[in-house]
Amino acid sequence: MSIFSSRNDRLSGFEKQVWPIAAGHIILTIIIFFIASGHSMADSTLTDEEKKTLVYTMYQNYKKNDFPDVPDIHPEQAMELLRAGKVIFVDTRSQPEMDISMLPDAISQSAFLKNPEKFKDKTVIAYCTISYRSGKFTQDMNKKKNQIYNLTGGILAWVLEGGKIYNKTGETKQIHVYGENWDYPANGYESVQFGFFEKLFGS
Repeated sequence: MSIFSSRNDRLSGFEKQVWPIAAGHIILTIIIFFIASGHSMADSTLTDEEKKTLVYTMYQNYKKNDFPDVPDIHPEQAMELLRAGKVIFVDTRSQPEMDISMLPDAISQSAFLKNPEKFKDKTVIAYCTISYRSGKFTQDMNKKKNQIYNLTGGILAWVLEGGKIYNKTGETKQIHVYGENWDYPANGYESVQFGFFEKLFGS
């Protein structure tokens, strides 16, 4: 009789009950780790043109239902204004999202609200992931006589149209897509989502 079979024979009833539970906990921990992870490589089976169609369709549906009168501007038009130095982008997302990447020289919503008059000589364009949150923000600002525009399709459409995004160290290929429903960045980009616990307890 080997030492291993002898050891197995000597396992107490308590040990035999605990071992499956411990193994189950290990497996559950591994599963939770992958669920909680927010980083992923987006589905590259779709072409950028197919992703554009999905993103713009979602945006138009949001606009139709929730902010139909909000003026918006296409990313290509926004890029022209950027090249001419005539635009300021307002990011209406949360800080964790902005930490991943932002549009060129964008400012936060709170920074804009401190002094909207400071940007009266610029075309002000708000955005978020797909420009739903920024659409509501734009709607509210225009009611208060602050003329701003909503970026059609948000940061997703921006990168799909070839626009660059930046973090604190420079240009980046990471983009926060908020959640799996909006996981359509341009091919070659790494998408970041809120993890399980961030969604559960708030971002």
